[in-house]
Parts: sequence; structure tokens; C-alpha cells
Amino acid sequence: MTMTLYGHPFSSYTWKALIALYEKDLPFSFAILDGEHPEYGDRLGALSPVGKFPMLDDGGTVHTEASIIIEYLDHAHPDKAPLIAGGPDALLQIRFLDRLFDNYVMGPTQEIVAQHIPFMNAAPDQARIVREKAALDKIYAWLEAHLPEQGWAAGDRFTLADCAAAPSLFYADWVHPISAQHPRLAAYRARLLSRPSIARAVDGARPYRHLFPLGAPDKD
Repeated sequence: MTMTLYGHPFSSYTWKALIALYEKDLPFSFAILDGEHPEYGDRLGALSPVGKFPMLDDGGTVHTEASIIIEYLDHAHPDKAPLIAGGPDALLQIRFLDRLFDNYVMGPTQEIVAQHIPFMNAAPDQARIVREKAALDKIYAWLEAHLPEQGWAAGDRFTLADCAAAPSLFYADWVHPISAQHPRLAAYRARLLSRPSIARAVDGARPYRHLFPLGAPDKD
């Protein structure tokens, strides 16, 4: 039975799971959560603990949270290149970077975007936006100092950390551009976007750029 991923092509965390599925070249169907497919939303609501996506349904085995979905794919398909592998120190580094990109890059990015969504905020809280951009500046500087000059976030192999980094840095640069002071970080973002699995996710989201509340920049 083919797996089904529930999500939306413009969603950062859906991207994260999609990138892993593309990396592993696994067959799956994509249940797009939108107004045209209410049945998918109903199923998500019935199976997901809080009705959030992405959600993977593998023949009745259901997992939510993108990091957990990726770990499940590693276990369920050991013949495919693992995205979480190595000795104890390597595993800790991969998982640390995964949480760092989700919490400290994507987190502030989402807060800035949320300030521009009318049904969430009548008007942007400029003080909040300044704080979130300062948080991004801080993590940009850390990444500039700690990312390798070549390869991927956790070393030579593409891992879960890179699945998290791609959507995080893609959207973060839209809301608070990575400056010339961070060339290593900018180069890493460029390497991510040139990887076929990530380019595929970017292209799949392209028709939905009008949904970006700040206005999608004319790049990427």
C-alpha cells in the first residue's frame, strides 16, 4: 500500500517531510490540505493529536511531526540511505541541529509571518518583529561560525538536519535576508536549494507564493 502524506506544498514542515521522501525516492500520494479537499482535513483531524500537519499514513501506521516522520522512514526503509545515522556523537549533532533549525530559525520566522496575517493580528506588532529579527541575527551569527565551508550541516552526509535547514533558511531569508556578513551561511543555503530533492519541494510550492502575507520576493 502506498504511503500518504497529508500537508500543503507551501508549508515549511510539509517540505521537511517531502524532502526526506524525495531523498529516499519512495512512492507516496500527497493529500493536499485545502478547501478543495475537505475529506483530507477530516481524516487529519481524526488521526492527528491536534490536527496539525504534516501527517504520514503508511497503511494505517500514522505519524505526525516532521522529524518523527523522517525517523520512521529510516526505520521502515532500511534499504534507503539513512537520514539519521552514525555513532552517538553524530546522532546527537544531527538531532541538535534539527531542533536548532526548527526552533531558532523557523520559530522566529513564523512569528514574523504571523504578525502579517490579518486574522491573527489586526496590525503587525513592530516591537515583536524587531525582537524576532534580533533572534534571527543571533542564530545567523552562530551558524556562520559553526557550519562547515562545504558539505552539509552535520558533515559530509545529507541528513535530517538538512531536511530541517532547507525550509527554515528558505523562508527566514525572505523575512530577514541573510547579509553579506554571513557568506558561509548564504553559501550553505544556496547548496541546499540546488539539491534536487529541495529544488523539487521549492518548485511544488511555487504556485502558492501568492499566499505569503509579506509578499513573496522575486527570487529563489
